[in-house]
Amino acid sequence: MGLFDKIKKIGLFKGFSKLDDEFYENLEEAMIMADVGVDTTLKAVEQLRNRTKAEKIKDVEGAKECMREILAEMMTVGDSGLDLSGKPAILLFIGVNGVGKTTTIGKIGAKLKDQGKKVLFSAADTFRAAAAEQLTIWADRAGAEIVRQNEGADPAAVVFDSLSAAKARGCDAVLVDTAGRLHNKANLMNELNKISRVIQRECPESSKETLLVLDATTGQNGLVQAKQFRETCGVTGIVLTKLDGTAKGGIAIAIAQELQVPVKYAGVGEGVEDLKPFDPKAFADALI
Repeated sequence: MGLFDKIKKIGLFKGFSKLDDEFYENLEEAMIMADVGVDTTLKAVEQLRNRTKAEKIKDVEGAKECMREILAEMMTVGDSGLDLSGKPAILLFIGVNGVGKTTTIGKIGAKLKDQGKKVLFSAADTFRAAAAEQLTIWADRAGAEIVRQNEGADPAAVVFDSLSAAKARGCDAVLVDTAGRLHNKANLMNELNKISRVIQRECPESSKETLLVLDATTGQNGLVQAKQFRETCGVTGIVLTKLDGTAKGGIAIAIAQELQVPVKYAGVGEGVEDLKPFDPKAFADALI
């Protein structure tokens, strides 16, 4: 089993035997349909034309291998690993409701626990009913500690309590869940800024990641969300969920290329093992 075997191939090179103008036009169309995005598609196809010409590639199989290399290069931006250097490392998870944010925290928490790290979950999504209960279930599964307050509590106060607990208990990592109401952008921005200020004040030496969780099935809407969140709170990495349920996996290329933010994890199923550290080459191989 390959790393991303559950991803639906987008079949860019089906039905072609020669590299003519019709081939390149159809390739562009297939890539745009797979949510690679217009600008990124045009850039990738132009690179393919130039490389097949320079390397004298005449057959579709050769072009396919060449395109895999181009797409892998396009997705290789920044550091795809998590920065856990400063203790406690703080991972702030952001994203709209329904993308799998809480589940992602649970899975990454379980992976860190398996690496021997002491992990604490911070239930700072005090807006959504049952968010803290869901995170508590994941904390129990992962063997992580959790700090939570009542529904409607100040999220920044939950984060403050979480950081105090993490320092007192010698935790290696704090994973912070946040509310996902993008439709109320001003409130969300204020909330996330307040949380960031608390983190900076209480843990100035900690390493910090702001991970945006996106549902791959939303395609280009995911890119719009990513741009809005990046403006709000300086995203350091992307987690793409539900990649196994879409033929639009090209969104990973569009995000990396247009935002210059690395995809750090890709979700291809329900299990903890189905959240994979992102590997651009393996992903490009699986995609086409």
